[in-house]
Amino acid sequence: MIWLIGHLLAVCIGLSLGLIGGGGSILAVPILVYVMGLGSKGAIAMSLVIVGTVSLMGAIPHWRQGNVNLKIAVIFTPAAMLGAYIGARMAGLPFVTGSFQLICFGVVMVIASTLMIRQSHSKSALAHAGMSIDNAMDKDQGHHWLLIPVEGIGVGVLTGFVGVGGGFMIIPALVLLGGIPMKEAIGTSLLIIAANSATGFLGYLNQVSVDWALVSSFTLAAGIGTVAGSYLTQFINARQLQKGFGYFVLAVAIFVLIKR
Repeated sequence: MIWLIGHLLAVCIGLSLGLIGGGGSILAVPILVYVMGLGSKGAIAMSLVIVGTVSLMGAIPHWRQGNVNLKIAVIFTPAAMLGAYIGARMAGLPFVTGSFQLICFGVVMVIASTLMIRQSHSKSALAHAGMSIDNAMDKDQGHHWLLIPVEGIGVGVLTGFVGVGGGFMIIPALVLLGGIPMKEAIGTSLLIIAANSATGFLGYLNQVSVDWALVSSFTLAAGIGTVAGSYLTQFINARQLQKGFGYFVLAVAIFVLIKR
């Protein structure tokens, strides 16, 4: 029964990634720890494999819909991958215990939920309406483009250290700094998350043991959800979903901080 519940929840991981371009690791780590009974470090490492693979799968239908911006992905991804590897190696430091990582994870979830809720009312709404933010930023466009790889490093460190793919930070960066529509930011973020997760997992090699059977079955279940979510983006307002998901993430964050 626990196995079945865990894998049904894994489908929700995929739906989150496919619909709003993030939230996969925010769901994956608590599910692996509190439902499947894994240790925090192992859960974080495995979540990177699951979310990275599923994000890559989810990027395919977005690519076919024309919602992946390769130019911005190339600017953002290398810095994010470097940050992810650094964050994963930091997790191996002697003072970084599993409990400490879970506390950091819970704090990041609180921040993520707050950003998700605020973004649903913010300038990102303009992107949903098909309006380009960069029209309002012409004077400082060069400056804003330079900030994209800087944020990439920060997102990468979070990815490697607490296993969060960073979609909640990547998407507003792509919309507000890159000036691209929300749906394009969602598709592009999936490609970036896949690259981040792969590099972050490399940083965990020799730190943890991985249950590859569980990783494979979770990835399959989440992959089904991602393909469905990516398809449903054509009919569903992702901004409203993000607001509701933000409140859900806040509730999960409080649970993690209490149960740590």
